[in-house]
Amino acid sequence: MTLDDKTVEQLAAHLEQAELDAQDVVKITDAHPDMDFEDAYAIQYAIRKAKTGRGQKFAGLKMGLTSRAKMTQMGVDTPIFGFLMDYMARGDGEEIRIDELIHPKIEPEIAFVTKADLRGPGCHIGDVLVATDFVLPSMEVIDSRYRDFKFDLKSVIADNTSSSRFVAGGHAGDARALDLRTLGVVLEKNGEVVATGAGAAVLGHPANSVAMLANMLGARGEHIPAGTYIMTGAVTEAVAVAKGDCVTARFQGLGSVSVRFV
Repeated sequence: MTLDDKTVEQLAAHLEQAELDAQDVVKITDAHPDMDFEDAYAIQYAIRKAKTGRGQKFAGLKMGLTSRAKMTQMGVDTPIFGFLMDYMARGDGEEIRIDELIHPKIEPEIAFVTKADLRGPGCHIGDVLVATDFVLPSMEVIDSRYRDFKFDLKSVIADNTSSSRFVAGGHAGDARALDLRTLGVVLEKNGEVVATGAGAAVLGHPANSVAMLANMLGARGEHIPAGTYIMTGAVTEAVAVAKGDCVTARFQGLGSVSVRFV
């Protein structure tokens, strides 16, 4: 790490306040160009600690940069991870207030819920499938706190990988009975198809995303506990949304999930 504890706390407070105020800021590496990846995760963990300290509840984990093309674009060989809190959750068909966000985008994801602990290093797709209770259709609303959605990798890790809101559908599926690689996904906005994809867009298989998360946490002396909700990464590109939009994601064999922006 290159940042001292006081600076980490200050940057965490700065980024969380930008989220709470729905006010964009410049990326933090502009002022701290020498910060490293440990600094970035330290800031993210400080934000999580502040939220739980105020009584908000941990709701799950999420992966980002799970597309091989996006990793190549960003010059990295592993995805990044962040956390979800209870206030971010919305049910199928519920509303999300645009005035609480800055410049939101939405993307469909296949979510996993575990029934057993997953530990790295050495976690692989087989371990994940055995430890999975069920998968769910879901969508994530990403909302970078950085101006014009412009950031570098360390800045976005510190900003909790742009986490903002997530929507989980109610149709649970068996991860071992479904071919999650070829599972097709259609994203609709106001009744029109705006993006399509398949589960293989997520590291070849969404379970690979969970395995990679377990291994990254294992390197930090942490693990994925049983009962954890995990967003595995975007199946399609993220689509910008505005007040009045209704978005539906349809998942082959898993049903659909919808949300309205008001």
